[in-house]
Amino acid sequence: MRAVIRDGIGVFHPQGFLDGASSESLLNIEDIDMTVKSNASMILVSLKKVIFFNRNGLDVFIKMFQKVRTANHIVVGFCDYDKKKYDAFKKFYDNDLSFSLFKTQQIASLFSSGFKEKNKNVLLYSEDKSQRAALAIELHDNGHNPIVAQSEEEFLQKAEAKDAYDVIIENTFLGQMGQKVATRVTGNAIIYTVASFLDAEIGNTFNIAYHNNSLNVGFRLFIFDAYKVVSMNVHALNFFSKLSTSAAEYNATICFVGMSFNKTPLSFKETLEDSGMMFFDQMDDILQNKELLDELGASSAASGKNKRSLNKVLVTELPNFIDATVATIEMMTNSKATKDAAKVDKIEIVDKNDKIASSIGFYGDIDGMVMLVFPLDIAKKACELLIGESTDDKELILDTLAELVNIVGGKVKTLLADEHISVDITLPRTYHDVDGLLEVAQEKKGVQVDLSFDNDKFLFFLTR
Repeated sequence: MRAVIRDGIGVFHPQGFLDGASSESLLNIEDIDMTVKSNASMILVSLKKVIFFNRNGLDVFIKMFQKVRTANHIVVGFCDYDKKKYDAFKKFYDNDLSFSLFKTQQIASLFSSGFKEKNKNVLLYSEDKSQRAALAIELHDNGHNPIVAQSEEEFLQKAEAKDAYDVIIENTFLGQMGQKVATRVTGNAIIYTVASFLDAEIGNTFNIAYHNNSLNVGFRLFIFDAYKVVSMNVHALNFFSKLSTSAAEYNATICFVGMSFNKTPLSFKETLEDSGMMFFDQMDDILQNKELLDELGASSAASGKNKRSLNKVLVTELPNFIDATVATIEMMTNSKATKDAAKVDKIEIVDKNDKIASSIGFYGDIDGMVMLVFPLDIAKKACELLIGESTDDKELILDTLAELVNIVGGKVKTLLADEHISVDITLPRTYHDVDGLLEVAQEKKGVQVDLSFDNDKFLFFLTR
């Protein structure tokens, strides 16, 4: 099958049914390689003339996509679909969407380096906050003017004025932008959702590696949304008891919200409370109580057993971490970074005034965390695009900064994947001031790189 190349995008147009056998006969890796050699910076499969597809049919294309993207560092994915097909993609691949989805080729062209037209006014919305941020950043980087709707209601209201925008984006997804393992909420709590009958299977379905790395990054409050839990047995009880006991080593708190004990022995609740777990009837009992939220989610010294030294593999990948960080902040602040100094030692922050910070963890083939210290002015400037206006609201800046750092983590994940290094990332943890970050960093040794963005000092720290 030959691709049609336009605006630097090579688009393949299969027809009819896409199942395992038909997909293999329609497209092969040689077809894609030939298109890449024709200077295409993006490879897409159009679904405009596809009547039906199943998971097997898509997997054939996706396996080819992964080979081509790894070898050529280009965007791969699908385009020209309706809401039903978009929902099918989300259902098939859940949180493992490593490829991109563009509702139309016109939308895809806005993200192509080969698209010559600039300054397009683009209204965009995604229910995923990280995706909203990623879409806005990429559009801005390509010279367009993104208008980010913060809710579906706002999006529908603004979309009525169609003449006000050159392009309207929805049901679009940029692959490799992070992961949705848990939900971050104001106050730096991580919420896990559990449901139905909890038994020994919870030990298999709960991502303990993600949880432990979230502790390492500095999260101290974990909430189990248990509104839909019917009951639990002794195996689940033992799991949560151990989880709560291990959290105590970090002075972390684990809470259950909405748990009914109609079909679960009250003695289970007493056992869990003895291990340090807290119970609340409503989520708002925690989230709307700022004093309690601050107390439960406050930073505290990490467990001494978790102090690990840098290794050669991690240091070797330092350029990828620096590149992802610098490229994102340069573009968001319209400034140029210069490196002032670099050293291997404990983190050192000379001036703590007017600084906020964030950390994000990664784990898999390699593990560790990145800590970033922002002057407040840089943070405000970097977040302005995603907020839609300038603001002095520190809570809003911190919330938006987390989305920005999540983009950095997603870019690191992509760069490492290109080198066949597979990692997952935690959600970012933010800090109102650097003291909270320093409590987590403690005696950890790492690589500190001092940077300046138009003379504003910025600190990067890579550690384990």
